[in-house]
Formats: sequence, structure tokens, C-alpha cells
Amino acid sequence: MFYTYILKSNKNGRMYTGSTNDLRKRLKQHNDGKSTFTKRDKPYEVIYYEACLNKDDARSRELQLKSGYGKRYLKNRLRGFPSQTG
Repeated sequence: MFYTYILKSNKNGRMYTGSTNDLRKRLKQHNDGKSTFTKRDKPYEVIYYEACLNKDDARSRELQLKSGYGKRYLKNRLRGFPSQTG
């Protein structure tokens, strides 16, 4: 399985979208500061993810969620969840 995921910084609430084949390992890498784009805003928690059967589908979904449409979709999808504050 491959995953498209949304992380939220516990430090300042910033969100990050990515994809991986090992979600637990990737979250640990983000929280250990091994990602250039997320190391300054750690620690993170996973607030949303989707499973895909292949890497190309997960990457396509990642790009879609990063678009304006995708951001609106996520805002509506995550509305009312305790870890989502904005």
C-alpha cells in the first residue's frame, strides 16, 4: 500500500501534504528533522491519510490535495475534528 497523508505541526499548526509507502516511518522521519521542508515546525501528527494501491495513484492524489480544490476539500472533510483548528 501507498499513502497520501496530511501532517499538522503541533508547534504552529502548519500543514504538510506528502505520500509514502510506510506512513509510520515517514512520520518518524519528519519528527526527527530528516525532512528539509518540515524540520523547523516539528513535532507533527498525522491528521488525515488515504491508502492507494500504487505509488503513482498516491502521488497523483498528493498533487491534487495540494491544489486549491484539494485544500477546500480537506478543509470541509476535516471540519469538526478535534485536531483540526483552522
